[in-house]
Amino acid sequence: MSVPAAPPGQPRKAALAAWIGSALEYYDFFIYGSAAALIFPEVFFDESDPATATLLSLATFGVAYAARPVGALFLGHFGDRMGRKKIMVFTLILMGMSTFLIGCLPTRAQVGSLAPVLLVLCRVLQGISAAGEQASANSMTLEHAPSGRRGFFTSFTLSGTQGGQLLATLVFIPIAALPEDQLLSWGWRVPFWLSIAVAVVGYVIRRKLEETPAFTAQQATGEVVALPLAVLLRDHWADVLRVVAGALVASVSTIFTVWALAYATGDSVGMSRTSMLWVGALANVVALAAIPAWAMLSDRVGRRPVYLVGAAGSAVMMCAYLWAISTGSYPLVLVLGIITFGVVYSAANGVWPSFYGEMFSTRVRLSGMAIGTQIGFAVAGFAVTFAARIAGPDGDGWSAVALFTAALCVPPVIAALSARETAKIPTERLGERGAHEPAQPETVTA
Repeated sequence: MSVPAAPPGQPRKAALAAWIGSALEYYDFFIYGSAAALIFPEVFFDESDPATATLLSLATFGVAYAARPVGALFLGHFGDRMGRKKIMVFTLILMGMSTFLIGCLPTRAQVGSLAPVLLVLCRVLQGISAAGEQASANSMTLEHAPSGRRGFFTSFTLSGTQGGQLLATLVFIPIAALPEDQLLSWGWRVPFWLSIAVAVVGYVIRRKLEETPAFTAQQATGEVVALPLAVLLRDHWADVLRVVAGALVASVSTIFTVWALAYATGDSVGMSRTSMLWVGALANVVALAAIPAWAMLSDRVGRRPVYLVGAAGSAVMMCAYLWAISTGSYPLVLVLGIITFGVVYSAANGVWPSFYGEMFSTRVRLSGMAIGTQIGFAVAGFAVTFAARIAGPDGDGWSAVALFTAALCVPPVIAALSARETAKIPTERLGERGAHEPAQPETVTA
C-alpha cells in the first residue's frame, strides 16, 4: 500500500497534540497515585489499621490497571476501525470526567463503605481511558512522522506523560503542605477538580488534528479490517507477547512514584511528604529532556540497544534508589532518584512508543499496542500492591521490593533481545514478514 506523505507541519502538530494530550491525561492519572499514597488511607480506609489502610489504598491504584486490558480490547478495535483521532478525543473526555468525580466523592466517615466502592468505580473509568490514550497517541504520531525520525516524534507521547506526572507532583506539593485537617477535608479534592480545565484544553487541541495518512489511505482502498483482533492474533501474536513482556518495565515507574513515596514518608524512614514529592518533580524535569534525547539516539543506532540500556539499567538503579531511601539521607535519595527515573528509565520510556508500534502494520497497530501494553501495565499497576505485601507488616522490607522490581525488568530485556530491529524500515513496510532496512538511508524532513 502506498502511503502519501503527511501534510507540511502535520508531524509537529501530531507530536504536540500527543504531548499536550498525554500530559493532561496523565496529570489526572498520576494525581490519583499521589493521593493513594498520601491521602486515601485516611479518607477512604480510615477504619483499618495504618498498614492495612495503605495496602487497600494502593490496591485501588492497581484497579485501573486491571481495567486497562478490557478497555484496550474495545478501544483498540474501534481505533483500528474508525481512526486514531476519535479515540484520542474520547479518552481525554472520559479521563477528565472520572477524575473530576473523584474530587466530589463523599468520604467513608460520611457514607460508610459506599465511599470506597464509588472510588473504585471512578478508578475503573480512569483505567479504561488510559487503555486507549497512549496507543492512539503513539499510532497518531508514528504514522504522521517521517520514517527516519519516528523515534523522536513518538517520544513526545511519553515525554508528555512525564510532563503530566510533573504537573501532578507540583500541584500536590502545596496541597501536601496544608495543615492536616484542611488537607483531609477539602485540600486533596482540588487537584481532581482541576481536571475539568485539563479536559477542555485537551479537547480543543485534539479536535483540530487531522487523521493519519496511513489510516486515511487504508480507508480509501478498503483495507480497514472488520475484526482487527482476529488479524492481530493470527499474524502478530509473537509481537503481542513481546509487547506484554516489554510493558512490565512500567513497574519501575509505579514502584518509584507510589510505593517508594509511601515507604519514604512512612514511620520507618520518616521523610517529609514535600521533600519526597520534589524528588519526583526534579526527576521528571530531567526526564523531559532525556526522553527525546534517547529517542533521537535510537533513530541513529536502533531501538533495541537503547531500550536494553533502560530496562537493564533500571533493574540495577532501582535497587540503589530504594537502598538510599532506607538510609534516610535525602541528598543521596535526590541524586539517585534523578539518575534512576530521570535518566536511566527514560531510555526505555523514550523508545518503547516507536519500538512497540513498529512491530505492527497499520491495520492492527492501535490494537496491538493497546492490548500488549495494557496487559503488561496491569501487572505493573498491581506491582505496587505486591510490593506493599512483600515489604512486611512494618512496610520497611525495601530489599525484597528492590529484587522484585529487578525481576520484573528481566522479561523486557528478553523481549528486546528477541525482537527485530525496525528503526530504518520504511513506514509502509512495518509489520511485514521479511521487511528489512533500505540499502541507503532515507533523506527525511520534519
